[in-house]
Amino acid sequence: MEQQKNSDSIEATAQDATTASTDKPRGGKRRRENSAVKEYALIILYAVLIAFLLKTFVVRGFYIPSSSMEDTLQINDRVFVNVAGGLFTEAERGDIVVFKDTQGWMPVSTSSNPVRDALAFVGVMPDSSSNYLVKRVIGVGGDHIVGTADGRITVNGVEIDETYLKPGVSPTELPFDVIVPQNSYFVMGDNRSNSADSRYHIQTGTEFINDADVVGEVFVVAWPLSNFTFVGGASDVFADVPDTE
Repeated sequence: MEQQKNSDSIEATAQDATTASTDKPRGGKRRRENSAVKEYALIILYAVLIAFLLKTFVVRGFYIPSSSMEDTLQINDRVFVNVAGGLFTEAERGDIVVFKDTQGWMPVSTSSNPVRDALAFVGVMPDSSSNYLVKRVIGVGGDHIVGTADGRITVNGVEIDETYLKPGVSPTELPFDVIVPQNSYFVMGDNRSNSADSRYHIQTGTEFINDADVVGEVFVVAWPLSNFTFVGGASDVFADVPDTE
């Protein structure tokens, strides 16, 4: 009888050991799975953080929704802006800049895609918001800019030959005469016949863009690949324009 009890005890112990050895791998597998999930979550978090920092301080993507900058920039182009340069330097005549529309040039858009907006906010996708516009700098602080009825434009008394304009488009169809305030810019589109730029906001007193609203200078068209090109300023167009004191 005692031998039978001992046998039962040994069998029970063996079963317990088998159960324990079976449960241990299962628990270990769950821990490995949880660890992998945490690792992937951290990778995604770091990627989003890096994208946000790059977008805020280095480079930022934007989507071109209109034809106002043709033929330099086409509808649906994805461009990148040098944010770092905009933080430490001022824009120059001829630069193509993206700026925040704090002047109310564009009507407020009520439609939005929350997912796309969130991805644009962190810098994963190019910004397609109507809160940002892209134009070319024609005049900087202190410049005297005149547009004549016959379509000529002068900056500080020097007529400029704008080689970047869309072929067949007049430099201006609207006469104007302005002096740019300090820390501000007078901007125009390359497709002057389809660009509601600084010229069209003179009467409302909102024609000048403040330097603080400039995100940076466009330096490359990244997408589609067929349009890939590096975009520079047009300093040669303004080479003979004298600076103001």
